[in-house]
Parts: sequence; C-alpha cells; structure tokens
Amino acid sequence: MSGVNRAAVEDTNRRMLRARDAMDRAYAEPLDVPALARIAHVSEAHFSRTFRATFGETPHRYLQRRRVERAMFLLRETGRAVTDICFEVGFGSPGTFSRTFRDIVGMSPRDYRKQAVAQHVPTCFAMAWIRPGS
Repeated sequence: MSGVNRAAVEDTNRRMLRARDAMDRAYAEPLDVPALARIAHVSEAHFSRTFRATFGETPHRYLQRRRVERAMFLLRETGRAVTDICFEVGFGSPGTFSRTFRDIVGMSPRDYRKQAVAQHVPTCFAMAWIRPGS
C-alpha cells in the first residue's frame, strides 16, 4: 500500500473512531446519522457505508448494542424498573427497548434480570463473558 493510500485509510479510520467514541460517550443521547457524520466530517451516505465497512455493523446497530450493554449492567446491578432503565439508556419506548434487547441478548429484559447474578470475577473477564453479540 502506498504512503498516500495508507494515509487516506488512517484518516478514514480516525474519523470513524471519532464518531464511535462519541456514541460510546453519549449513547443515551438522541444520536442520528446526520449528527454522527458531522462528528466524522463526512457526508451521511459516506459515513454509513464506511462505518459498516470499518466496524462490521451499521451505526444504528452499534448504538443499539451499546445501549443494551448499559441496560444489562443496570438490570444486573440495580433494582430500578425496566421502563426507567429503557429511557435512561436512550430508547424512546419500552416496546422498542424490549424488542431490541431480546434480539441482541436472546431474552427479555425481565428474564435477563431473573437469570443474571453478579459474578465475583475480575471485571475484564465479566465484561468479555456478558458482552452481547451483534
């Protein structure tokens, strides 16, 4: 790969990482493709296409998964109502939250809470074990 091509790829990767980092920090905010494309300083179409090529999933799916990961933690570690957790992590409705949670985790939020037990293992192992698939 030539130096020019390598520099272009590195620049694209930095732009996509900037947007992904924004999603990680502000997962509960109403982020959409236009806002994320502005963060990455690219067009909306280019952003969606490049994000998927870079990370293997759409920006929307990545954001949903991050929200579900946070919800999983709250379901395990708190006694808060599922509906409260739904809105805290950025979902707009309990129905969408439950559907998305079931799609990613394989069970409803309530069933997950019943089965989840805080594990007394190092955090790095626990995070790898409980991370939902895409």
